Amino acid sequence: MNIGIFTDSYRPYISGVVRSIDSFASELRKMGHNVYIFAPKYKGAPDEPYVYRFHSVRPLANNDFTLAIPFSSKLRTTLSKLNLDLIHTHSPFIMGRLGAHCARRAGIPLVFTYHTLYDQYVHYVPVVEPVARWAVVHYTANYCNRADRIITPTTVVAKMIKNYGISTPISVLPTGIDYQLFKSGDPNWLRERYGIGQNEKVLLYVGRLGQEKNLDFLMHAVRLVKKKLPDQKLRLVLVAGGPERENLERLAVELELCDNVLFTGPLPPKEVAHCYKGADLFTFASCTETQGLVLLEAMAAGLPPVAVGANGVLDMVESYTDGILVDLDLEKFSSAIVELLTNPELKDKLVQNARLKAERYSTSNMAKKLSALYEEVLRESGAGK
Repeated sequence: MNIGIFTDSYRPYISGVVRSIDSFASELRKMGHNVYIFAPKYKGAPDEPYVYRFHSVRPLANNDFTLAIPFSSKLRTTLSKLNLDLIHTHSPFIMGRLGAHCARRAGIPLVFTYHTLYDQYVHYVPVVEPVARWAVVHYTANYCNRADRIITPTTVVAKMIKNYGISTPISVLPTGIDYQLFKSGDPNWLRERYGIGQNEKVLLYVGRLGQEKNLDFLMHAVRLVKKKLPDQKLRLVLVAGGPERENLERLAVELELCDNVLFTGPLPPKEVAHCYKGADLFTFASCTETQGLVLLEAMAAGLPPVAVGANGVLDMVESYTDGILVDLDLEKFSSAIVELLTNPELKDKLVQNARLKAERYSTSNMAKKLSALYEEVLRESGAGK
């Protein structure tokens, strides 16, 4: 099968969407499929086979992201040579629109993965938020109804977007994780690399430093944990990069957490695996996730999460079985952290169950399901949409 992936973000940019694309593409190629990726060009990004880059510009609001200019004199010739069977888009915007146009022109099916609750990211748009939120919902619903199949990472998100007026069939398919990679991290690497004492409890966050990740809430929660455990040394390790780093560094000063918060910046996957393995708890306060892939990665390493029970996180974590879910409440969130730090029997139970769950979400298992879904869409497209 020849598959075209159109995305508004790709390596070297780091995000859950990029990791999803990479993990599925790698496994699909192992199965014998040809996967071609159409993405923005980033400064310093190497030339790669199967990756076609578009000239791009850097937006003022986010220096580590680029926006593709969706025009290329070579595109039509390239698509003709590739002879794609279907196009799979991972954004409804610039490259997603281009992918939809190419699919329609070629008469092949269009699949779209609804990775992001776009209406919850309107703080990046310089207009009145209620108007922006309505516009985004209306726009994405229209885009979804142009596709032959919608994929959502969780059932929670599938139910949410059905209320947007989407009539296209929806399939739930989580992104898989490299279970063996995250299972086999070095438990000593994190402390040795950053000089963290053996008597310090390490709370870990992996992801992006963006407003939507609710990291100011997480830092306030850490301050409360410090007050509840005055004799315990704590370190919050943020393995991430993003536009909010300076604001969060200032907040750490305001909250008197300078000695308790460590910003590592983005790290390669192998080192991220070491961080999971060397931490005591995974902490996740985002309320905008469609899946929260990092939750599964943490579970694979035997690291139980304390998370806000919102949206896609509800499908990933079963409270008091493989992690703890709480409301968006500082007192409850900090108390859950304290409970796991002081109750080794509970933590051991959660660790065992977390590993079992993560193993079910391996990349190979999820890619097999995606391949079968593609075949189903191709069969259905014979009748025409």
